[in-house]
Order: sequence, then structure tokens, then C-alpha cells
Amino acid sequence: MEARYQAALPLFEYDSTAPLGLTKGPGREGFGIAIEEIGYVSPLGGTVTAYLLHPGAATRPRPGLIVMHGSGGSRSDLLREGTNYAQLGVLVLLIDGPSARREGEWIDFTSRDREEQVQLIVDLRRAVDVLIDVGADPTRIGYLGYSYGAAMGGELAGVEPRIKAYALDVGDGGLVSHFTGSDDGGGNPDRVPAQQWADWVALMEPIEPIYFIGHAAPAALLMQSARNDELIPIADAERWHAAASHPKEIRWYESGHGLPPQAWCEQADWLRGHLEFSEGPFSPECG
Repeated sequence: MEARYQAALPLFEYDSTAPLGLTKGPGREGFGIAIEEIGYVSPLGGTVTAYLLHPGAATRPRPGLIVMHGSGGSRSDLLREGTNYAQLGVLVLLIDGPSARREGEWIDFTSRDREEQVQLIVDLRRAVDVLIDVGADPTRIGYLGYSYGAAMGGELAGVEPRIKAYALDVGDGGLVSHFTGSDDGGGNPDRVPAQQWADWVALMEPIEPIYFIGHAAPAALLMQSARNDELIPIADAERWHAAASHPKEIRWYESGHGLPPQAWCEQADWLRGHLEFSEGPFSPECG
């Protein structure tokens, strides 16, 4: 694991002094916050599209939170949850991953998958720069990732030291782990030709997030998993948990891949303890 980690580290370097190229589009207000459409230049090409959620009455500097969607999703998927955090005084940035910024399937089992995973991690590192530029407290930045976003958060944690706390929901060790897990039999998904599959594994395995999450410290980790997850078997989740560095908290829920309201309430309380945002319930379900 250590050799894989050290060999892959240079892939995620970027020029943090380059201009952000921040652009602002239409915005709207409601529920005490402002939702703004923004873009910033990806260090690896193109523009990262995102929502920036501004708390209305919060004083500066505010805590910041990067929110990353799951596979095949987009920045809109966790907009409600991001809004809930913004209402508690958090400056929230929800980005579109590279696959959400183009046409076609989010994964195609070619070298593009590797290129986009590397780009995503660099784009997420750049997202820290964006949050700081728009007023987030550099010492109070967190990350929230769901499913694929959780796995990628584990990789990010091994290369980005400025994030204080990571909430990783229903994640696993990465794409190779996902498709060769205990429920997959090591077989080729979607009838991918044998040679293409072998080439893809050879490209992707060296950058698996499971090799990175052991280097998250001193950042704190909250790993939330489901005992009845239809996408991630318990054995895969436990392997993911075991690879993570301390400090970490592991919490299980009697649910499927969609976590219950209790999990979101507990997540918000945990993040509040690290990012120091306003007291109050995350949602009506939290009481």
C-alpha cells in the first residue's frame, strides 16, 4: 500500500498559485441563504461547474464544506443537504465531477476513467482554494462525500492536508475494489472484453483510494456504512474502514445504500464538532 501511495502522489500535484478563473452565473435566494452558480478553471483542463451556497447571516470567516456527489450524479444530488448546512452558517461548495461535465456514461472502462479520477482529485484540491478565496476560514474546512464521492474523499484525504474533517458516507476502496469485491467474483462488469478489463484494472488499481486513506491523519474521518447496502457488501466496507488512519469513527446503520435521516443528523453533529458552525437541527427529522 505504501509503495502504491508514494508512486501515485505526483499525479495529484498542481500549481496553487495559478489564477482561479472564478466565474459567476445566475443566483437565487431563499431559506436564508444564497445559491450561486459558479465555475473555476480545472488545473487539468476545462471548467469545474459548481454551486456555491452562502449563509445569509453568518459572520466571516465562515467554515467551509466541499460536497461531492456519487457515481453518475451531479452537484444537484446533494443540494438539499448542502442547503441544510448553509442554513447552519457553513459556506458550501458542491462541484460537478469530470463525468458530470460531459455527455455519455460516467464510466467506460478505458483510460478515460483514470484520467477523470486524477482530474477529480485535483479539482477537489482546487475547490479548497476557491472556498478560501470566497471567505472560508482556512482552518475550518470539511468534506462530505456520498458513495463514489466518499471513496474519492478517501483519496483526497491522502493528498490534501488543508481539510480538517471528512464525512464519508457508504464508501468503499475505489472502483477496482467496487467491481472486484466479495459480491462480484472478480468478474468483468457489463461484459467488458477480457483484455480491456485487464488493461483497465492495471491502470486503475495503482490509484485506488484505499491506498490513500491511511494517510488522512491528522484529519478526522467519519465513516458511515449500511448493513443492508445493496451496492457495497459489509466485507468491502470493513476493508475500507480498516485501511483508514486515526482519528476515525465508524458508524453502521440498518439501511440500504440510502442512509436514514438519523445518519445525516449524526453526521451534522460530528462535523459541527470539528468545523464549529451554528447550533441547531440539521433537518426537521433531527428534532
